[in-house]
Amino acid sequence: MTVSLCIIAYNEEKYLPSLFEQIKSQTFPKAMTELVFVDSSSEDCTKALFEGFCTEERGNYHDILVLDNPAKNQAAGWNTAIKNASCEIIIRLDAHSEIPEDFIEQNVALIESGENVCGGARPNKAEDQSPMKQMLYLAESSMFGSSPAGYRRKSGEKKYVSSVFHGAYRREVFEKTGGFNENLGRTEDNELHYRIRAAGYRICQGSDIISYQYVRANLSSMLRQKYANGKWIGLTMGVCYQCISSFHFIPFFFVLLLLCSLVLFVSAFITGNIWMIYPFILVFGTYFLADIMMSAAAFAGAEKKHASMLLLPAVFFLLHVSYGIGTAAGLVQLPFWKHGLKKKENEEGVTALQKIESVKKCVSEHEVFRTEEAGK
Repeated sequence: MTVSLCIIAYNEEKYLPSLFEQIKSQTFPKAMTELVFVDSSSEDCTKALFEGFCTEERGNYHDILVLDNPAKNQAAGWNTAIKNASCEIIIRLDAHSEIPEDFIEQNVALIESGENVCGGARPNKAEDQSPMKQMLYLAESSMFGSSPAGYRRKSGEKKYVSSVFHGAYRREVFEKTGGFNENLGRTEDNELHYRIRAAGYRICQGSDIISYQYVRANLSSMLRQKYANGKWIGLTMGVCYQCISSFHFIPFFFVLLLLCSLVLFVSAFITGNIWMIYPFILVFGTYFLADIMMSAAAFAGAEKKHASMLLLPAVFFLLHVSYGIGTAAGLVQLPFWKHGLKKKENEEGVTALQKIESVKKCVSEHEVFRTEEAGK
């Protein structure tokens, strides 16, 4: 089976050189691999790196495409890749990632065994061994700091899941379900995977497939990421609430409880009702104990221990608050955002569903062309 390996990038010049070397080292035959690079109007040398790789390596691969995504939206970028990919299997890979040499081969083997959608574990990885980045890696790798999603940790067993990262898909999956919803930001994969499951497909997480995602380089960028993730959870409720899990709202409810109990705490000193301090003590005290326990567990599991890891309790707290505030902001913005989408669709004359359907059409046309070419 042939494979289209798709990479969408925006200002990823730092990570692409090493990723290119990993792609060239793949054990799966290059002649059966198509590379689809999509640049989202990068302001650095990302597109130049794509084009340079294309010039140097085109003759070694089934094909190499360098495409543009002027919308910058990640979902639009993936749809551009899917529409132009021509192979039997389409693999999604983020630019700031790391893959072992058998990454493509293992995905293909699982698809050939009868699966339609597959992926593997995608644990986090720090860029280097500096104390601060190792501390951020611990925070992001912990279930307390990120989420209980199975793909975030090494699995060791084959199982069926609700979503995968760096997924591999048979073409027919996109022919039946369409592409990504371009109205969505950080949750476009959740929504697509919901539609895939609703169409009757199972999503398999293989035991031998693994890839890595680099954690954010500093705390401020990680907090911005968490805020944006939380915000899109809130906004996605207006598009596909079924693709959102209850655990996504835990930080939001924590922030809500903390805020309400804090109001009561302050009111206790104003009104003289001393009982009003107890809700805050209960909420913050419970969280504080859990925070300390999870920080201690993360610290104990660290290969190299640094004094900076003593900041983990504060970092966990900031991550949860950022995510929770983001979700609250998304829920507040939801009606205005939906109104804006409706207005945009009326002006353009194209709905999100029509954009999704256009991917079906493009993928189907590629399949017809491929079949005709094979018959010649």
